[in-house]
Amino acid sequence: MEQQADVPRTGRELRAAARSGRCRRTTSGAAPDFVQTNVAILPKELAFDFLLFCQRNPKPCPVIEVLEAGEVEARFSAPGSDIRTDVPLYRVYRQGRFVDEPQSLLGIWQGDLVTFLLGCSFTFEHALVRNGIPLPHFTAGRNVSMYVTNIACRPAGVFSGPMVVSMRWIAADKVVRAVQATSRFPAVHGAPVHIGDPARIGIRDIARPDFGDAWPPPSPDAVPVFWACGVTPQAVAMASKPELMITHAPGHMFVTDLRDEDFAVL
Repeated sequence: MEQQADVPRTGRELRAAARSGRCRRTTSGAAPDFVQTNVAILPKELAFDFLLFCQRNPKPCPVIEVLEAGEVEARFSAPGSDIRTDVPLYRVYRQGRFVDEPQSLLGIWQGDLVTFLLGCSFTFEHALVRNGIPLPHFTAGRNVSMYVTNIACRPAGVFSGPMVVSMRWIAADKVVRAVQATSRFPAVHGAPVHIGDPARIGIRDIARPDFGDAWPPPSPDAVPVFWACGVTPQAVAMASKPELMITHAPGHMFVTDLRDEDFAVL
């Protein structure tokens, strides 16, 4: 998302734009310095299993906040928010099948739904840019590339499935800097899970991502670097087939009022 005057600069501005229908694009590059989160919403009867799944898989599913059953306001991370309207685009999975991509959940909300907000790598993209690492999707208003891997998550209750990763091309001489910059943010996926040959983590064709947009290498020396991704619950939904799971559409995050640096470690 190009840094233009009409791009939301805070989490509150972005949520208001999503609520009014003015923001339907990827949130990469928007609301710099504010923590972005993935969304997973499940019936209460499945909430403990999913919380245990997140606890066992903190790299792809780092928990920022869990709302009470039926609660729609993220009181800790985004006071005044409404999880039913404040995400630019949602996805609905029923019995493991992707069935809808609505702009609002007002028509399907249930009083027993529990919302999980999980850390998102869009949060640390600002740190990468500040460290002189260009991210073409960040400035173009498009989505990062995401892939289903052969890395199995640790199962919990009814939930199991593969890890999803996001990929960014990094110049060879910047890879160490990228690892250092993102390692400071363990609550939003932290350091990469793989660097280099995509086939080693089960990616057959890097030009054909499972989610998001395809990006060619920007230079001959560019190296593919992979981070655990909060789209993992969507792959888990397809593998585990829960009765209902609602998520954000890949790249369309719930943006909080929390600051990136509040989640950084020295």
